Amino acid sequence: MASQHAVADIRSESFPEYEGKIQDLYVEGYDPVSYSAPHSSLVRHSTWVAMGLILASLFGMGLAIWGATVGTYGYGASAQLSSQLILYGLVEAVVTLVLGSVLIVKGRAGYRQYREQTGRVN
Repeated sequence: MASQHAVADIRSESFPEYEGKIQDLYVEGYDPVSYSAPHSSLVRHSTWVAMGLILASLFGMGLAIWGATVGTYGYGASAQLSSQLILYGLVEAVVTLVLGSVLIVKGRAGYRQYREQTGRVN
């Protein structure tokens, strides 16, 4: 019967699941603001995409400004497109800013939840 030993569940023994939350292990007064903190907004893809979209909104703002200057000073012998340039620029800027804002709110949801649970404010 020695050859019929029960096989241990290696997965549960090697990688035990702990019930506590990571903030329960923080030393009082410790302010976890590192990149690797589980509640950090910097480890979320949506936050980085949002920052890229907000940066991309500068293109729309620049296009609108360029359209306004073309309308004011003219652009040589070409057709008058200033109103279209302003419209396209403003639409692009608004769309990218709104999408960026929504994604930042989504990306910071973990931090807001952590702040509500612990009462800590970084």
